[in-house]
Amino acid sequence: MISIRYIVLFAGILLGTLVVGCKSKKRSKNTTNTVVQPTDTLNNKCKLDFKNGRALTKYMLENEFKFDWLYLKANVESNVDNDENNFDVKARIKRDSVIYIVVEKLGLDVAKILITQDSVRMRFDLKRQYFKGDFKYINDLLNADLDFEVLQSVLVGNSAKFYEEDEKLNPVTDRTNCNYKLSTERKKRLRRIQNNEEQAVKALQIITLNPDNFKITKNEFIDPLTNRIFTANYQEFNNKDSIYAPRLVNIDILAEKKAKLKIEYVRIEKNVPQKVTLNIPKSYDPVEIKKK
Repeated sequence: MISIRYIVLFAGILLGTLVVGCKSKKRSKNTTNTVVQPTDTLNNKCKLDFKNGRALTKYMLENEFKFDWLYLKANVESNVDNDENNFDVKARIKRDSVIYIVVEKLGLDVAKILITQDSVRMRFDLKRQYFKGDFKYINDLLNADLDFEVLQSVLVGNSAKFYEEDEKLNPVTDRTNCNYKLSTERKKRLRRIQNNEEQAVKALQIITLNPDNFKITKNEFIDPLTNRIFTANYQEFNNKDSIYAPRLVNIDILAEKKAKLKIEYVRIEKNVPQKVTLNIPKSYDPVEIKKK
């Protein structure tokens, strides 16, 4: 059975910025890689016209996955530092407001997780326990900068909000792989403790777009200070249930904890209001989750 601590870690991975937020009081000495910005390439077999940053942004936003409510059912395979697990997940999302996740293993509810812009609550029915915390507690526990917006974006294949000024947009025409790339700076800046002082760190986002429909096929979130990278790849786009969306999401995380998630959607419903409350019975005991 999946441990409570693993569920917290899973929630952290889903929240996306585990990879770009693993904090330390000083930069790791063995961090030698540099973040490589994509550049234009030439290939006679791929006839893509150059498009500037504003044009790519316009087409991408026009074709993003739009919804007010969303219901997702998925099979999930995970590998966190060679610890493999598989489980079922049901998610209910009210856009920009709340995400409610049920994690099931062998047909049993392992955990219910309610995530808002600034809080995380969990209920573990098998052990009759619960957890209530804010993002500061979770961040301290996982050495992370958890972010509601990235989780919502990653789950549906949209971009996180970014600055749209020309000087912060780096458009790329990749004729080798026959796609467009848009490198930009996220509006949320990571907070980093450096020499006992909090500093703002730029959070980069590199988006790969399908030139036929400007859907995101790959999204990378990068912390340039530590070179930690969170990558989501989107595959198997189709119109099942009259909703055009990726049915397979592969997530790779390169950080202190290396992790992979394979999310296979088996059901998607759009704009059907969902129940997203999480009640904690008085008989349940609080659980304190500590670092190992």
